[in-house]
Amino acid sequence: MKKLRSILDQMMRIFNAAVFALLTLLTVWQVLTRYVLNNPSTWSEELASYLFAWVTLLGAAYVFGKREHMNIPVVVDMLSPKVQHYLAILSEIIIFIFAAVVLIYGGISITLLTMGQATSSLPVQMGVFYAAIPISGLFTATYSILNIYDLIKGNPIETKSVETKLPVDERQA
Repeated sequence: MKKLRSILDQMMRIFNAAVFALLTLLTVWQVLTRYVLNNPSTWSEELASYLFAWVTLLGAAYVFGKREHMNIPVVVDMLSPKVQHYLAILSEIIIFIFAAVVLIYGGISITLLTMGQATSSLPVQMGVFYAAIPISGLFTATYSILNIYDLIKGNPIETKSVETKLPVDERQA
């Protein structure tokens, strides 16, 4: 399972970095054509917005897989470690169900529905861009299964938790 997670993480990092780099280039091109050449490029603006959706959805799946998503554990931290463990598993199960029903099933439905529609300035069907939804759902569901497995087996899920400490004003201390 560690090998699968490592492969998924590597794929997600490479894909997201490449799409983000392309998104940056498209944005620079859009600014250049609009303000320097006074002839705005409509296709680059549209493609950039679709790529932004892809990098956002797949980036969210990657962050979920690393368990680095935002959470506010105020209530959970007051519970015993055993209850926290069961709640973590329950949370992963709920996320898996959401990914399967909303992202995968709903995403496939909307993708198929929009395959007959063309984009306004690109020779691409809209369904290609909507495919980001079920694909991110597949990654999220897979990561959820890996997280459940690791939680049940007692394997630590590598996270990079950031703790912030507020500075104490010495006058108040």
